[in-house]
Amino acid sequence: MKAATPTVDNRRARYEYHILESIEAGIALTGTEIKSIRQGGVSLSQSYARLRDGELWLLGMHIPKYKQGSFSNVDPDRPRKLLLHKEQIRRLGGRAAEKGLTIVPLRLYFTRGKAKLEIGLARGKKLWDKREREAQRDVQRELERARYETR
Repeated sequence: MKAATPTVDNRRARYEYHILESIEAGIALTGTEIKSIRQGGVSLSQSYARLRDGELWLLGMHIPKYKQGSFSNVDPDRPRKLLLHKEQIRRLGGRAAEKGLTIVPLRLYFTRGKAKLEIGLARGKKLWDKREREAQRDVQRELERARYETR
């Protein structure tokens, strides 16, 4: 039986930001980083992407050191290059330069053995947006509870 490939979701990004658009990007990793991702423990919650010298870099993503890797382990918090077409980088970089927009990772997953990162162009939510979403969730929960109690 084949083991399930891990998917890491950045739930905090969806709570903190309005996602305007999303795109799939490749990510440049070393062999021990791939093995460590497959074992789990990856953190996307504090990470974000920045445009530097015409390339898109992911900053703040933590990949723990691979236990069996010795000298081949790299810094767990190093910047990692995102692999996109030049036109996609140009468009995302231009949009992210607008006031209040940033690029955040939404999900890390494997496709055909390659690690992929879903990144999103996002605008920060205000405090009242978060409260409104929590209130909607509470109302939905109460409706579900009432529906099951009447059965």
